[in-house]
Amino acid sequence: MSYPPHIQDMVDDFAFMDDWEDRYSHLIDLGKDLAPLNPDERNDVTRVKGCVSQVWLIQDEDDSGNGRLIYRGDSDAHIVKGLVAIVIQIYSNQHPKDILETDIENIMTVLGLQEHLSPQRSNGLKAMIGRIKQDANALLNP
Repeated sequence: MSYPPHIQDMVDDFAFMDDWEDRYSHLIDLGKDLAPLNPDERNDVTRVKGCVSQVWLIQDEDDSGNGRLIYRGDSDAHIVKGLVAIVIQIYSNQHPKDILETDIENIMTVLGLQEHLSPQRSNGLKAMIGRIKQDANALLNP
């Protein structure tokens, strides 16, 4: 399957890793690369409900007026923070329509993450994805 370049790069990176421990380490490193949120951005409005760990997602519209959404986020847990980084890489800088059409389940399967996540982390990941899709849908259907 062919993916847009921003997703294909991530798929290629994970493809080089043969075992879960390498993927796990890479996931943590991705989370470490996230820009920190300001303390006032960590609030009940930006907090993702349904995550056991604390997760915050901030949605901004691209300043160029092209309708693309930009996401920033953070978590208080290392692995979850890596999942936040992956979700942001997949969805950020995309039009709402493209966000809704992205086959995230397939991408996560190709990355080899789904089968290694605990049920709590899987639920948190679904909550993050649900929040982003809800944002995109709200913009398309005001």
